[in-house]
Amino acid sequence: MSKPDPGPQPPAHLATPAGKPRARALGLPFAGRPGRWNAITDVPGVQVGYVTLIKGDRVRTGVTAIHPRGPAGAADPVAAGFHSQNGNGEMTGVSWINESGTFAGPVAITNTHAVGVAHAGIVAWSVRHHPEAAEMWLLPVAAETWDGYLNDINGHHVTEDTVVQALQAATPGPVEEGSVGGGTGMNCYQFKGGSGTSSRLVGFANQAYTVGVFVQANFGARHELTLAGIPLGAELADDNPMAGYSADSRAAPPGAGSVIAVVATDAPLFGHQCQALARRVTAGLARTGTSGSHFSGDLFLALSTANPGAFRPGAHDLQNLTFIPWEHLDPFFEAVVQATEEAVVNALVANEDMTGRDGHRTPALPRDRVTGLIWRAGPQNRLTP
Repeated sequence: MSKPDPGPQPPAHLATPAGKPRARALGLPFAGRPGRWNAITDVPGVQVGYVTLIKGDRVRTGVTAIHPRGPAGAADPVAAGFHSQNGNGEMTGVSWINESGTFAGPVAITNTHAVGVAHAGIVAWSVRHHPEAAEMWLLPVAAETWDGYLNDINGHHVTEDTVVQALQAATPGPVEEGSVGGGTGMNCYQFKGGSGTSSRLVGFANQAYTVGVFVQANFGARHELTLAGIPLGAELADDNPMAGYSADSRAAPPGAGSVIAVVATDAPLFGHQCQALARRVTAGLARTGTSGSHFSGDLFLALSTANPGAFRPGAHDLQNLTFIPWEHLDPFFEAVVQATEEAVVNALVANEDMTGRDGHRTPALPRDRVTGLIWRAGPQNRLTP
């Protein structure tokens, strides 16, 4: 059976920097127009860095760092909003985001038992690179998902230095996906999951804006998996080592896990509008099949890099904000939904099998089988040129 032709697309849309396939390489169709890299780094100024820890047969973890304004702009707050779809998880700093509609500094994402270390690592990096901000006060944003199936989560393998290294490794441009950074030991739909990203371009008032999404995907039960609108869980149920593990009374039920999403845009928005974007992540996740487990921490942050300098503490002048009127936000909501769906699928596609602690194994999404199933479903489900 021949494979679907993904058409003439930019190489960065088809493969990660390391050469791993992305979702569009499988011919999966997605709505909307991606940016240059089809990544959160298409938003001007945004940079992403990783430290990946794979050691021996027990360590499968790491740290992801996201700089909204780049490392140099970390002391300049961004407009922001937070949404919790389900609260069995942690994202620090959200009390201040809910209060002020802003936050400053980078974001770090890691495993559940290292979220405090990630918080401390951001402080250490900020003291080194932005001492004037650290002298005032810092409320870092650090988030987590659970990697204890594959990783020795209680082994304290993530240190402050690990976090600082990830923050210092951040770069613009194309972003690696799959089992990298904080996503190293994560699972999604009981396949190998982890880090994924995507972006969409949106026009308003003769100006092109970008909406980028980054996910750390660690959620979903196999039977829920839906790609290109096609339920595939039953067709792909045969190789699922996590099913037996989840049946253990000590473990959470199938579908448990978590997902962290960071939405970034250069469109001018204020805090409540960012919160509205964060809420739309839920719709993007639902397109991949999940209903949201009670034991999943599904926490979403959205931010706008527009209006630089407008939220600096200590200013004694009146500040002016530009923003897109509420009645014109629907295309931005659509962009969040579209980019979230594709980011999750990218995290699944850009992966291979992984074996970790105690011999636990997670299979990768069987890309050839998925391609065949999508092809069989009909031309309306294939990516066209």
